[in-house]
Amino acid sequence: MSQPISVFMGSAAKATIAEHGWQDAPFRTLVGASGGPKWLILSEMDQVLASQLLTHTSRPMTLLGSSIGTWRHACLTQPDPVAAIKRLQHIYLYQQYSSPKPTPQEVSEVAGTMLREALGPQGAQHLINHPTLRNAIVTARAKNIARGQQGLSLVAAMGAATLTNAWSRNGLERFFQRVIFCHPALTAAPFTAGFDTQMIALAENNLISALKASGAIPLLMQCESSIAGAGEGPFWDGGIIDYHFSLDTPPSEGLVLYPHFCAQLTPGWFDKKLRGRIGSPHLSNLVLICPSDEFLMSLPYGKIPDRGDFRAMSPEQRVAYWEVCIRESQRLAEAFHDLVTGDDPLRGAMFL
Repeated sequence: MSQPISVFMGSAAKATIAEHGWQDAPFRTLVGASGGPKWLILSEMDQVLASQLLTHTSRPMTLLGSSIGTWRHACLTQPDPVAAIKRLQHIYLYQQYSSPKPTPQEVSEVAGTMLREALGPQGAQHLINHPTLRNAIVTARAKNIARGQQGLSLVAAMGAATLTNAWSRNGLERFFQRVIFCHPALTAAPFTAGFDTQMIALAENNLISALKASGAIPLLMQCESSIAGAGEGPFWDGGIIDYHFSLDTPPSEGLVLYPHFCAQLTPGWFDKKLRGRIGSPHLSNLVLICPSDEFLMSLPYGKIPDRGDFRAMSPEQRVAYWEVCIRESQRLAEAFHDLVTGDDPLRGAMFL
């Protein structure tokens, strides 16, 4: 029987895990991609990650993410991360809107409600004061002609950014600056070269705004016009710059763990239709875990949840479909648990 998960390891990761196993491996970076509803297929596996790996780390680990990846990481840094992930899973699954085409303001309000319910009243304190897990929340601050927050000016800016990025990803720096809201102990983050990256310390008065901004898709949600400690925005979805992240220069120490939706990486949001920029990672110290092709084909519609389901399905159809995907994702969690706790830490792995 085929495995529901695919595991890819670089050569250094392979040697280290073969020697130490998963629970004692020196993971120092956890990466969480943008992807909205796609995260639901990882939500059961996130609970295993929390209980079997993150609780074993005694040295600092950077939790680098954009958009929904930052929401997952915020839950993973709570005192009971499994319960927090379950809360986010539940409220994300059953999110409701007043109409099939909600306004950006309503979507942003619902996002804030989901975050506050998932993290609880002390969520910011727990995240900021975590002794080993250090969150890095990526946002994109618009600049120059991209500073429009709505209407035709925003549409025109996104169109110009799309065309410029198609010519050169470096050209996107004319439109956006990377701003990372991070654990107070972090002074730098891996995989974030360029884009005049600015690091801002997380605090109780900017966490929710930073998390909302990191998932604020232009035209779908409202931007955060300003965020405490970082000044004026507008701040948009971190996936604009770092959709799946450019895994080019690895951290100087430790392994990189990347639970992902697929085996292919798309650097930025505007790169999604540029086939030449979509590829497989080749880092020596990377471990990437994702659903296998066979698992994906077994799901209804042959795919994992995505944002298009809000348009293509009624609320009842969407919820029913997502519920099936979450139930099926338990197979991913079971396979990951067996791998992490089993006798053969390299079982079924493919090597980069």
